[in-house]
Amino acid sequence: MLTTVLIALGPTLFQAGSAAPANSENETKTGPAITANDIAGHIETLASDAFEGRGPGTEGEEKTVAYIKAHFQMVGLEPAGEGGSWIQSVPMIELTPDGSPLSTYKAGTAVETDLLSGRDVMLWSPVTGGKIALEDAGVVFAGYGIVAPEFGWNDYEGIDVKGKVVVVLVNDPGFRSQDPALFRGGAMTYYGRWTYKFEEAERQGAAGCLIVHEEDAAGYGWTVVTQSWGQPQLKVASNLGEPKTRIRGWITLGSATSMFKAAGADLPGLMSKAWKRGAKPVQSGATISASLSNRVSRLGSSNVLGKVTGSKRPDEYVLVCAHWDHLGKRAGAETEDNIYNGAVDNASGTAAMLELAEAVAGQPTPPERSILFLATTAEEKGLLGSAYYAANPVVPLAKTVCGLNIDVVNTFGPMKDIVIVGYGASELDDDLRAVAAAQGRITVPEATPERGYYFRSDHFSLAKVGVPMLYAGKGTVSVEHGEEWVAAQDADFLKKRYHRVRDEFDPTWNLEGAAQDVRLYHALLTMWSSDPRMRQWSADSEFRAAREASLAGKR
Repeated sequence: MLTTVLIALGPTLFQAGSAAPANSENETKTGPAITANDIAGHIETLASDAFEGRGPGTEGEEKTVAYIKAHFQMVGLEPAGEGGSWIQSVPMIELTPDGSPLSTYKAGTAVETDLLSGRDVMLWSPVTGGKIALEDAGVVFAGYGIVAPEFGWNDYEGIDVKGKVVVVLVNDPGFRSQDPALFRGGAMTYYGRWTYKFEEAERQGAAGCLIVHEEDAAGYGWTVVTQSWGQPQLKVASNLGEPKTRIRGWITLGSATSMFKAAGADLPGLMSKAWKRGAKPVQSGATISASLSNRVSRLGSSNVLGKVTGSKRPDEYVLVCAHWDHLGKRAGAETEDNIYNGAVDNASGTAAMLELAEAVAGQPTPPERSILFLATTAEEKGLLGSAYYAANPVVPLAKTVCGLNIDVVNTFGPMKDIVIVGYGASELDDDLRAVAAAQGRITVPEATPERGYYFRSDHFSLAKVGVPMLYAGKGTVSVEHGEEWVAAQDADFLKKRYHRVRDEFDPTWNLEGAAQDVRLYHALLTMWSSDPRMRQWSADSEFRAAREASLAGKR
């Protein structure tokens, strides 16, 4: 049951759902029923034009945060934020390139060759002030840019890259070899993500890092790179420090090949060996110069946190998260649709979390462990809200049993299966398999693990600090329409609505499938709350060491 929620926000009154009398047919023996209508009401409200695309630091955020807080309070959650509030403040800065970055390369005494922004490279810098420049920095090919002790791999072995620009490949050696004995074969690991490449270059002290773009290895085309990195970038403002890797970005394969060729180096040949054990980093003989500057503005944003206190082990927590933010508004004429409503991504996931919170809080018997509900900010800007929470958890990591992330829900109706993203990562797969079987469903692995979807949403921030996290996608086989129909619907959404202004609420959606999944999540929370075991990563997981350190009291 979703009781009417009325939130006074300035002159406008927002309403979600419809009133239902106590003890009506909407109630169940386990608490308020999870219904498609309730989920629809939340999505329609959060994705309405009045919420202005839910951009962090905007009036849309104020309305969104107020809506989530009001619902948490109404259904009986306790505040779990700072100082007994519902809020965890997330200080951020916005970096906007001041003009187009300039960059060139040269080999020996040859004339400098321009690298044109948008055509050849996309550069940015995490430095927060002044002019940022590199001058004749040596270029080193560092393979995949990976240091992974658990896989016996070190692309930086035997070379000092301080003050140099490292050129690295996207994805990891397993993708190129397709050998399941090398990393995870075709399934991308954490080490394959572009974010990791920059992080490792920073640890190695490199002055710059350029990732070679290959569409098959990245999972997206060059236009995605230019659109994403052509926008202002947000970063968490606390403990910024002065980064060593001052210039970061992407370079096209063609431009990188030409640069290496000018220096007498064979980049395709180096790439053909980079996935093989024993490959060594190589000084290319080329140098890069680059300059850019950032305009800096500061803004505040918020995570929203509520909890249900456990009855037997209240100091141990199960985490549920969903990001409330989307892309806000774009510049345009008043007559144009300039609001990125983000109905599917991720008003739908937030709606599912709100419905799940209501179901848990309304149970006749409280869960044995505490359940923490975390609505995060700035996922679309680089998982910033979840990363901030991971660095500043309100619950000790060692006391966080495991977690569930809800990012996009099923709008296509009931499914015969449910997808596990990051299949095989942890024993949470077995838990999902068990509760899905109780619904008469099966679990299936994601179809394209090489694209690294497990590393693209908020659960990844928690995984990096060791918390076992489950990320489930909707199913692939519709009960009513079959498998091909679902594939066609997915393709249509990605082509026409994903991260576009057309991602709007559609009253013709069949949200019975979303309700089916939220009931499944409720069963998972019941299992995780009552089973006294702590959950763990798989033996070969890149996150297992962080978990073991956490449980040993080292972090």
